[in-house]
Amino acid sequence: IILNDKSPFIIIIACLIFVNLYSVFLFWRDKNLARSHGWRIPESRLFLIAFFGGAMGAILGMKLFSHKTKKASFRIGLPFLLVLNIISLYFLIQAIIG
Repeated sequence: IILNDKSPFIIIIACLIFVNLYSVFLFWRDKNLARSHGWRIPESRLFLIAFFGGAMGAILGMKLFSHKTKKASFRIGLPFLLVLNIISLYFLIQAIIG
C-alpha cells in the first residue's frame, strides 16, 4: 500500500461510507425482523453504530423504512448523534492536518 498525504482522509471517508451503509442495513434488517416477528436487533446496537459515525445512515434508514420513527429516543437521539459525529469528524481532521 502506498501512503501519501491524502491517505488518512481516504481511510476516514471509506470508514464513514462503510459504517453508514451498515447502519442503513441494520435498520432495514430490523424492520424486516419486526414484520416477521423474528429476533430483533437491540436498540442499543442501533445507537452504538450511530455513535461510531453511522448517524447519517441511521437517520436515512429510519426515514427510508419508516422504522423507529415514533420513538422519541430515535427522533431526538439520532440527530444529536449526527451533530456529535460532525463535531468529532471536525476535530479528527484538525488533528490530522495539524
